[in-house]
Amino acid sequence: MAYKSESDIEKTTAIEKRYTFLTETPVPLLITKLSVPTVISMLVTAIYNAADTFFVGRISTEATAAVGLSFSVMAIIQALGFFCGQGSGNYLSRMLGAGRQREAEEMASTGLFVSIAIGIALALGSLLFIRPLALFLGASPGTLNDTENYLRFIVLGAPFMTGQFVVNNQLRYQGSAFYAMVGLLSGALLNIVLDPILIFALHLGVAGAAIATVMGQFISFLVLLIGSSRGANIRLKPSNIRVNGHYLFEIVNGGIPALFRQGLAALATLLLNRAAGAYGDAAIAGMSVTTRVMLFVASALIGFGQGYQPVCAFNYGAGKKERVKEGFFFCVKYGTIFLTFMAALCFIFPSQIIGWFRNDPDVIAVGKVALRWQSVVLPLQAAIVISNMMLQSIGKGVKASITASARSGFFFIPLIIVLPKFFGLLGVEMTQAVADLFSFFLALPFAYSELKKM
Repeated sequence: MAYKSESDIEKTTAIEKRYTFLTETPVPLLITKLSVPTVISMLVTAIYNAADTFFVGRISTEATAAVGLSFSVMAIIQALGFFCGQGSGNYLSRMLGAGRQREAEEMASTGLFVSIAIGIALALGSLLFIRPLALFLGASPGTLNDTENYLRFIVLGAPFMTGQFVVNNQLRYQGSAFYAMVGLLSGALLNIVLDPILIFALHLGVAGAAIATVMGQFISFLVLLIGSSRGANIRLKPSNIRVNGHYLFEIVNGGIPALFRQGLAALATLLLNRAAGAYGDAAIAGMSVTTRVMLFVASALIGFGQGYQPVCAFNYGAGKKERVKEGFFFCVKYGTIFLTFMAALCFIFPSQIIGWFRNDPDVIAVGKVALRWQSVVLPLQAAIVISNMMLQSIGKGVKASITASARSGFFFIPLIIVLPKFFGLLGVEMTQAVADLFSFFLALPFAYSELKKM
């Protein structure tokens, strides 16, 4: 019999406790425990994403528009990070549920390696073409300089940003939501503290906002790496990297829904900014602020759903499919209740919410209308998001990809091209709401077909 060290015994015990925790804890209690830190993480992330918009809004409307234009690039970086993170994360979670520890360890290291390589390639390519990129995003003569200054630093941080999202997702899928939360919180708080210092005290303007964001992402990455070396979490080792067809296929199969969802969101933001740009920088700023507000609200729902994902993937791998179903309906029910409350606030106080970011009558006029349109259909997002997360976590890549692509792709892209031709600026303001309505009717039958099988 092979001798086991004390550390090996402790790790084995921790793995057994994790299995019991994820497969035997009552589902509502389990999702609540796992979702509290992820909701906090997502809200803080949304706050520090909005922090740039808030502080830059104190500079000028053009600066606010520049940050909004750059959001497409940040969304692409996040999409690639989530692609590798959720692709590797839900696979390793299923392997842990099935008791296949070695495959889970190899996938974790491989997913991180692939993400950093992608981040480096993206950074180099973007820096070589920074001005054409800014113009492609829709920068006007008034916003071009600020857009370039912001983008230049954001893309430098791409490898750390993609790596951060990978380790964060992998920790969540292992049931270590606390470590994932600490990692995000550390970077987010640093960003919020640095924003006013770099923007105003050191007079760096929009470049200061970008530097604060990148420094926050870098610290998050380091803290998350430390968290992955604690407890029963999988240790990330270069020796476990296996860049082969099997693992790359699993990353693609599990991660392509996230890439479609967030990649198309980036494309949607680009098209939205270009459509709004026809009505001036104030229209771009108004739609940018509305997008940030909606992302903040949706982040709480996404955090709640992320608490469900490890429960879903782990129990599906362990053959406990009744727990997958129970968790799905629990999340949809309470997600809908929460979003209904938030929708009421956005509908009643749109001017005050938009004005908090940029107190410009022209910006408020655009943002107010867009915010009200989106609030009307906001409660439907609970069913859309949780359906997509369930399909992705159980390995149904095709269905998950279609539902992930619907909101910002299949429906939004043609609508943002067509509606403004008929309704002008109102068409820009209402596009996302109409796309959400169509997405809801697409997601329901896809989710129902898999739940029925269970």
